[in-house]
Order: sequence, then structure tokens, then C-alpha cells
Amino acid sequence: MLLAVDVGNTQTVFGTYEGAKLSEHWRIATERHKSGDELGALYRSFLDLGRVTGICVSSTVPQLSRAYHEFAGRYTDAQLLEVGPGAKTGIPIRYDDPRDVGPDRIANSVAAVERHGAPCIVVDFGTSTNFDVVSADAEYIGGVLAPGIEISMDALAARAARLRKVDFVEPESVIGKTTVAALQSGVVYGFAGQVDGIVDAIRRELRSDARVIATGGLAELIAPHSRTIEKVDPFLTLEGLRIIWDRNR
Repeated sequence: MLLAVDVGNTQTVFGTYEGAKLSEHWRIATERHKSGDELGALYRSFLDLGRVTGICVSSTVPQLSRAYHEFAGRYTDAQLLEVGPGAKTGIPIRYDDPRDVGPDRIANSVAAVERHGAPCIVVDFGTSTNFDVVSADAEYIGGVLAPGIEISMDALAARAARLRKVDFVEPESVIGKTTVAALQSGVVYGFAGQVDGIVDAIRRELRSDARVIATGGLAELIAPHSRTIEKVDPFLTLEGLRIIWDRNR
């Protein structure tokens, strides 16, 4: 059984694979200072670590890298693969310094090509909103990084005395009749418009009508209001980790 772990700045998503099938999945808050022992206790509460034969990790939190290696060595008999320099991904990375590309962005691109074809654009709604671009030749050629939905709302609430954080839900109408509804409308329609504007610019530069796949925790909220998002693939990153694991075996 493969344990695929996507460690983000805000949340960690992990799941187990039996072959190519995602059998179970979970989403928890990322805690940056957990030790290997604490990770062992955490994962043991979710699954039978004795059945884990492989672990593939993508982490945007460098200080957790050592902890995951300690966890794998002490609590499992599994081999651990951390996505990064030296890992076989199957797609060329056409970036000035490939080490600067987040491993989650690479995993997303690998899965998008495998599942949806190239050229494509992946929009990942996480701590930042990431746009990752794969060319018609199935090469990772770069992308766009924008502030994410949650941190944008946090910043607004922190700087505006009469505004507060709201639940991320679809408003009943674009024109809000309350402050909460107005904020929710700004989130949904503002970020949908941002996606469409950036995708249009990318497509013009590519000279291609590249497919757009959305993923991340808030993709389902924004996608229905975007004219460019064609598909929501909620476990795209985990699928990319599974594919990278298979390619490195």
C-alpha cells in the first residue's frame, strides 16, 4: 500500500493507494514543528502503518522533511520518496532553476498530463493560487503565483476594522445585501475573474486553447463561476505523487 502525502503550508492532504486506486484520503492542518515521533502517532491514528510499503511525499515546508524521513524509518518498513531534485517525474522542467519549483506544482503537472493531456493549465487553490503551465510537448514551462483565497481574506480582516472573516460559501446573488454576503461575493466572483484573466493571458502567450484543470480545497467553490475552468480534479496532487512513485520504482 502506498501512502501519498501532500504537505502544504496550511493543510496536509494524504491518502492511501492500492495499485492505481485511491482507497482512502484525509485532510488535516499542517503543523510545522512536528517531530518524527509525533508524525508516527498521527498517522497511526488514521491507518495501519504495517500495511504501508511505500511513502511518497511532496512538501512545501522544508522543516518537516527530516521529520518525515524519521517517521518513515522508525514507524514503517516502507521506502520513502520525497519529490525533489533527482526524482524521476517523466516531464522536462523548463524553469531557470528547477529547484525553485514547488514539488506540489510538479506533481500537479505530472498528473494533469497523464489524466487530461497536454497542453494544459493547472489552477491550484491553496495558500497561494498557483497556475502551472504544461506545453503541447508535455514540458513544464512555468506558471503564475497569486495570493490565495484564505490569506487574502485574513489580510482584509486584519487591515479593515469593520470587516471580518466569513465562511467560504456561494452567495445568493452577486450584489450583496449584507457585509457578509458582499464579502462572499467578492471572494467567489473576484477569484473566478482572476482565474479567467490569468488563463486568457497564458493562452495568448501559448497561442493555444490549453485545457484548464482546477484542484485544491476551494476549487469546487470557484469553478462553477469561471468560464475557463473545464474540470475539477480534487486529488490531482495525490495522483501525481502516485505516478511519480511508480516512475521511480
